[in-house]
Amino acid sequence: MKRRPASISRAAWFEAAHHLAECADGQGYTHMHGHSFLVTLTVTGIPDGPNGWVEDLASLKAALEKVRATLDHACLNDIEGLQKPSLERLCAWIAAYVQPDLPGLSAVEVSRPSLNETCRLKLD
Repeated sequence: MKRRPASISRAAWFEAAHHLAECADGQGYTHMHGHSFLVTLTVTGIPDGPNGWVEDLASLKAALEKVRATLDHACLNDIEGLQKPSLERLCAWIAAYVQPDLPGLSAVEVSRPSLNETCRLKLD
């Protein structure tokens, strides 16, 4: 049987506030406001080892707990590297933050489900 890459994902919620001062007035982005965010980490690789896993899901859980410990109930603008916290920048920041712990990280997705907004950053 040919060994093919597989992807596994795990998700977690966090609550955070932000504002986007550079946006046009009238859209509400310039005022401090909060969201419920859902972040999903995806690891891709060839299932291997005695369990046939791409990665132990406990590793994804630990990485998500690290993200939550930093971002949950925070003002994103106050976090180094997130002074202008768009969804795109938030994905890139999370990727850089957890990639040392997850070398097979292939994607980071951040969504605001109540607004039907999602950004998915694909990594090489």
